[in-house]
Formats: sequence, structure tokens, C-alpha cells
Amino acid sequence: MRLTLHRFALPLARPFTISRGSIDTRGSLIVELSDGGQTGLGEVTENSYYDQTLDSMSAAVEGVRSLVERFDLTVGRPEELWSELASALGGNMFPLCALDQAAHDLHARLQGLPLRALWSRDGLFTLPGVAEATSSFPDSSYTIGIDTPDEMLARLDERPGWSVYKIKLGTPNDVEIVRRLRDHTDALFRVDANCAWTAEETIENSKALAELNVEFIEQPLPADASDDDKRIVFEQSALPIVADENCLVEANVELCHGRFHGVNVKLSKCGGLTPALRMLKQARSLGLRTMLGCMIESSAGISAAAQLLPLLDYADLDGAVLLREDPVRGVRIKKGRIEFSMRPGTGVEFETEIANRLRLP
Repeated sequence: MRLTLHRFALPLARPFTISRGSIDTRGSLIVELSDGGQTGLGEVTENSYYDQTLDSMSAAVEGVRSLVERFDLTVGRPEELWSELASALGGNMFPLCALDQAAHDLHARLQGLPLRALWSRDGLFTLPGVAEATSSFPDSSYTIGIDTPDEMLARLDERPGWSVYKIKLGTPNDVEIVRRLRDHTDALFRVDANCAWTAEETIENSKALAELNVEFIEQPLPADASDDDKRIVFEQSALPIVADENCLVEANVELCHGRFHGVNVKLSKCGGLTPALRMLKQARSLGLRTMLGCMIESSAGISAAAQLLPLLDYADLDGAVLLREDPVRGVRIKKGRIEFSMRPGTGVEFETEIANRLRLP
């Protein structure tokens, strides 16, 4: 198996702001694995909050090159490679994510099947309440980053017709922002405070937000909030609370039970499709609502994540929609509705002209 690394600077359509800062370009590392005349792609993007840079992630992948290249996906399975890589990388989940996505993509391509079809054939979606018909999959939300109320309203107006909007909060005027946006659409809202609220603020804000047709609140408390605060919010919030920063890896899922109503799994944080599949199934078994989120990333990462749609209650997979240019072709998202490619694997391939333009040394 041959390993190739591709580095890109992904330009955003507009600067994107959350409670921790603002960006207008995102560095992307795409891993390519090739064997048997087929190629699989996997992606991870830079993240300053988790101290992940293109250089550090590239170096980590190079450190396991020999392990990857001697693994035979025509005999072994991606889950087996994941276990070896997880040990070799010492829990460094971001580069592990890109490698795992690429392995799953290549493995399914070698069998001539879309990845979700391969998983379905192998019985990985046979759980109570799991929908396998694409018409039953949840729509993705469209994210509106923090800005002035006028700018947030302008971004809402730029993307009309989505069934769900996710609103980033963490300002002194959070409820007023949502109230103003509500005057302009009847669509469902979700809010993400990115760890910016106290327990008291969360409970108080939840009452007002519930009256504004908000579906749930994502990660209102800091990740290191006390267990008492998490339980109080869980019990007294007028809206469901979904964990993000408190649900990074598999061991966190059980800890969210009784403290959150749902979990938001992100591939880059947990280490790829292999653990995400296990996390979502475990969450469902515990009665937690399931959500899959994304970073700002190309269609390589989004198309990999979309393979998990049958296990989701909520989807937040608009990362590539936020880009001005995308170096990869894969799933398409039209006003929240996710349309799959019919190509095998995760269905991705490079947009050669754009990829060459965005490529970094």
C-alpha cells in the first residue's frame, strides 16, 4: 500500500467566528492510500484549540509510514489497521482520523461498494431505530458564526431554505441574537455556546430559547465544569443538552450518560470512522441522542462522515459548504439535504484544477 500526503490551504467564503476566535483560511491534510489500482482519501484539518498544525500532523503520519505501507487491506480490515496505528501514534487522534478515513475508503473501493453499503451488508447498521433509506436520513444544519447581529442576519439571508440553522453563541447578547434571527425564518434552530456559559446562564437562556423554536443547546458549559454543574443543567434545562468538548473519544460516551441528553461525535477528535461507529452505537444503546459534527474541511472529510448518517438523529456536516473553493468532489449538500455520490468508497476524488491551486508545499 502506498501512502501520499497532500497539504492544502482551504479558503473560507467568509471569516468564521466562534467564542474562541476567528479564521478565514483552514489548513487541510489529505492522506492518500493506494493499492490494487484503487485510491482512498482521508482528511484532517488544523485546529489550534487541540494544538494540531499541518506540520505536526504530517510528521505524525510520516512516523507511521512503514506500518501503513506494509499493511494489506486486501487481507486485513481497516479496524485492524486502526488498532495498530492508535498504539503507534500514542492517542494522537487527528492524524489517526485521516489515516482511518483513507483506509475505509480504499477498503470499500477494493470491494467495489460505497462504504455505507458495505457496512450495511456487514450488519453494522442493524440496530433498533436505524434508518437505512436515504430519505430518512437527517438534514445537515447550516452554521452561522458569531458576528454582529446584522452580519449574522446577512449570513442567514445568504443561505435561505435550509431546514435547520446552527447558531454559534457566546456573547453578552445571545438570546437577543436568536430572537432577531427568528424574526426572519421559521426554520429550526440549534445553538452552540462552545463552552461559554455558566450553569445559571444555561438554565436561564434555555427557557427563552425554548420559546424561539430552538431544538437543543450544544456544549454550553466549559469541558472542565464540575459534575454538579453538568447534572444541574441536565436536570433543569428547558432544552436538551448535547456534549461536544465533553465527548471526544470512546471512553467519554458513558460519562455523558446522566449529564447530557445527547453527544456530538467528531471524526478528528475521536480518531476516525472506526471509533465513531462504535461511539454512535454505544450512545444509542444508552438512550443518548446521536449527532455527528465536523470541522471546517473539504468534501473529503465530509463525505467520510456522511457514511454514518444511518446512525444519526442530528447532522452538522456543512464544513465544506463554508468554503469558497473545495479541492475535492464528494457528497453534495443542497439546503441541508445530503446527496451521495454513486462512486465506491466514500465517493471522493480530487477536483484537479482547484486542488492544484490550493495545494501547499
